[in-house]
Amino acid sequence: MALVQVTEANFEETIREGIVLLDFWAAWCGPCRTFGPIFEAAAERHPDIVFGKIDTEAEQGLAAEFRIQAIPTLVVIRDGVMLAAQPGALPAAALDDLIGKVRELDMDEVRRKVDEQQRAAAASTGKDA
Repeated sequence: MALVQVTEANFEETIREGIVLLDFWAAWCGPCRTFGPIFEAAAERHPDIVFGKIDTEAEQGLAAEFRIQAIPTLVVIRDGVMLAAQPGALPAAALDDLIGKVRELDMDEVRRKVDEQQRAAAASTGKDA
């Protein structure tokens, strides 16, 4: 799949299913310009994954929602569940390694653990999950 420019308008549809990698970047950011070609090459190597680019200057609401404090930041989502947020420019080998690990995840197990954490957090605050 080609790179997708992600905006608030297409965000929910973009992350709904499958593996999605989001590159939060800005045009003025040197490390972002270094990571861009690595991210684009990975998109070509992994056509079954959605590779989304989010311009933090144009999409400040999304950057705030994800609490982006450094760019580039890579956010990993699978089947609508956020799995990781990694600031900094990753080398190609590290990006491919990360993708391999995300592919191997048992998402039923991940969802079970997320549910447990949400119930525990709700119990500690005295609210229902």
